[in-house]
Amino acid sequence: MGKLFKLTWVLRALILGRFFGQYGWGGYLGPPAFIAGGRSMYFGRAVRIFPGLRAECIGSGTLSIGDDVSIGQGFHVIASGSVQIGGGGLISANVFVTDTDHSFDDPGVPVLRQPNIVRPTVIGKRCFLGVGARIQAGTSLGEGCVVGANSVVRGNFPPYSMLVGAPARVVKYYDFERSAWVRPSEAAAREVCS
Repeated sequence: MGKLFKLTWVLRALILGRFFGQYGWGGYLGPPAFIAGGRSMYFGRAVRIFPGLRAECIGSGTLSIGDDVSIGQGFHVIASGSVQIGGGGLISANVFVTDTDHSFDDPGVPVLRQPNIVRPTVIGKRCFLGVGARIQAGTSLGEGCVVGANSVVRGNFPPYSMLVGAPARVVKYYDFERSAWVRPSEAAAREVCS
């Protein structure tokens, strides 16, 4: 990495820090980016966000991202209440994360004019979200979860789960005794035998 690039990175961090609630040292935010409500966004140290970010904190919504998180290009996040992303995570390209659902109960009223449904969304530490994943309102991913590419995730999932599909379901758990990902039937059989 050239000295000029590093200097540019540091200068951008100093400038950008003025527009956010917190912008940790060693962070990177690649242009272009669309930011709404930046003062309600809190980025830890070494948060690296590649170009094409669209981040929206609506009303009193807050976005918190822990230390040492890498986020691929085309990331879209909406926080009307609370979105928390734990440290040490990897978010691939074109991922969407939200705590907001549109209601559509009255077909005579445009969806945009109907009230939103807001539920906190939490992504635990060291999670990996594959390309194109969609994390819906009210989702809670435990520490170390892996979400497959193009999965649509809603619900509460325990730590060290591997999720795939639309809607996403658990296909494996990490077994620390075996140091391997195992299918739910294998994990259940192991518990019965012990």
